[in-house]
Amino acid sequence: MLRITQNKLALGLISITLSSYLSAGEDFVFGQASEEPAVKISAAQVFTLDQAIDYALDNNPDLQIAIERIKQAEARLGIALAAFYPQITARASYEHSNNPAQVFAMIVAQRDFDASAMQNINSPGYRQNFRPEIIGTLSLFRGGQDYQKSRAAELGIDAADFERSSVKNALVEAVTVSYYAYLAAQEALKVAQNSIYAISSELKQTTLRYEAGTTLKSEVLSLDVKLAEAKEAEIRAVNSIALSKTSITNLLGLENPETFTVAATSRLTRPRLTAPFDELLSLALTERPEVMAAARQVEISERELKAELGAYLPKADAFVSYGQNSQSPGFSGHKDNVTVGVAVEMNLFSGFSTKQRVSAAQRKVKEMREVERKTRLAIEQEVKTAFLRLEEALARLRVTEASVLAAEEALRLVNEERRAGMATVTRYIESEVARNKAQSNSIAAHYDALSAEIALKKAVGDWK
Repeated sequence: MLRITQNKLALGLISITLSSYLSAGEDFVFGQASEEPAVKISAAQVFTLDQAIDYALDNNPDLQIAIERIKQAEARLGIALAAFYPQITARASYEHSNNPAQVFAMIVAQRDFDASAMQNINSPGYRQNFRPEIIGTLSLFRGGQDYQKSRAAELGIDAADFERSSVKNALVEAVTVSYYAYLAAQEALKVAQNSIYAISSELKQTTLRYEAGTTLKSEVLSLDVKLAEAKEAEIRAVNSIALSKTSITNLLGLENPETFTVAATSRLTRPRLTAPFDELLSLALTERPEVMAAARQVEISERELKAELGAYLPKADAFVSYGQNSQSPGFSGHKDNVTVGVAVEMNLFSGFSTKQRVSAAQRKVKEMREVERKTRLAIEQEVKTAFLRLEEALARLRVTEASVLAAEEALRLVNEERRAGMATVTRYIESEVARNKAQSNSIAAHYDALSAEIALKKAVGDWK
């Protein structure tokens, strides 16, 4: 969605008819950004770019979701580590039976056995048994499954943290692009309004000359057309401001777009390439959190495979039970009993379910390895695309800046010729249109270069 909005804004700026260019004395200039002291966010929600990024990092729901996923991964680690602790349960049971075998067991467990009990062994009558007890179990060996699952859970925390870094990178890029789009839209509105003022002034003078019979009707009509085009550009600029403001306030998590505005000292920096492509690509493949998250997912799948293979090995548990058997509720230390033991079991046949789980885990390992390879290829393409875009935009910026100087000089000469009566209004309009087009191309080239620089920073993990 953000990419679509960005492209629409850039195309809109290219098509806007402009009449004046940015200068060093305006709200922002095409030059190196001056270091301004941090402006404290007031109730009016005035943001510098750095403040907008910080605010988004604290309030954007996507980043908060990523943080909650880290907490979930930490909880899953706690669940996995619980297998290494003893499990203790309390239980109370009640039985009432006249089954000779069960009654005889109750008598013995209740420590009431005597010679008379043997006389009535076949017809013991009904007897009841209350048994409160505490049972403790401890896993001694599970084929390494507990260990492998705990290691996979630890790696899951790392993967979730890298995913949070990935969300952060994308968020910083999105906020920066939207912030610059808002500034560009504001400047486009300013230029469109200046254009309307200049054309209206010229139209007024030309109309007076036409009424005096010193100029042609066609010159008045030509200016009418140019004025309509400038007003159309103003409408598009106003809409671009609304769109860009909606985008950035959504990223910042603000509920009311009308409360957002930028600081008056905000400036556009001049983009540049900081390193050759090979160096940037190497940096991206080692620093991008997506690469490290994919590598962790491979390790997690390998641990899960080892855990499934552990199902082929025997399991051993130690257990202890402490309680009593009596005919009435309550507890007496004279009738308590303790059972301690070790149980070993091994699954000899599971209906091939173990084999299928192992097969699924093996396929998962292969899948994660392909995902890792795909991630590396995608990052390489992203870095290359951003690098080429920035090279092209910087070249366009140099060309368009030179064309602006030439167009302004041409317009100045035509103005002098017009004052001397040597140039027609049509020629003047053509020169002004050429100057405006050159300025529009220069603004678009600068914005494209800024966007490409931001995309390249994100591609190499500069905001990790």
